[in-house]
Amino acid sequence: MTKRSFHGKPKKKPASPGDMLGQVQKMQQEMAAAQASLENETVTVTAGGGAISIVITGHQRLRSITIDPELLVAEEAELLQDMLVAGVNAAIEQSQTLAAEKMEDITGGIGGMDGLLGGLGLG
Repeated sequence: MTKRSFHGKPKKKPASPGDMLGQVQKMQQEMAAAQASLENETVTVTAGGGAISIVITGHQRLRSITIDPELLVAEEAELLQDMLVAGVNAAIEQSQTLAAEKMEDITGGIGGMDGLLGGLGLG
């Protein structure tokens, strides 16, 4: 039997600390840009079958609350309050989801990066 040389896939060169630093810096820049864009992105949520409409930014800042005028009667005050609480909470949750999806797009779902990037003020 003769020996055959085995030519497998070429081995990847291990990433140098400089390469890794460059990747982290690029990710930081992308995350900063995404954070900035979230200020202008909005989520619109309705509550009470559309009687209330809430617009919130990706930074969880309320832009507007629109209330159906029919709810602006004394007898409907408690219902209105309950719908506002439900609507604002739903808007915040959707805004947080939007922000998390943007960040995940950048980090690629890298496990443990949230803590690291959070320490850098970007998570």
